[in-house]
Amino acid sequence: MGLFKTEAVSKSSPFLQGAIKTIDDIEFATMEWVDWFNTRRLHSTLDYVTPDEFEAIYYSQLSILPPEMPPA
Repeated sequence: MGLFKTEAVSKSSPFLQGAIKTIDDIEFATMEWVDWFNTRRLHSTLDYVTPDEFEAIYYSQLSILPPEMPPA
């Protein structure tokens, strides 16, 4: 929550189009921040790829794994 408040809705946030006057201002800033966080921000814990890229890699690896053998 602290990261969100610092990056998305602080006075110096690049996601705000001006002063916060309505709940819509917060909602639009939140949508922009979530999009940036998931599609453009590189995460060190994900080997410096975005969450979207990490998820795509994860699911592509699942599709190439051989099926599991049924229990005997």
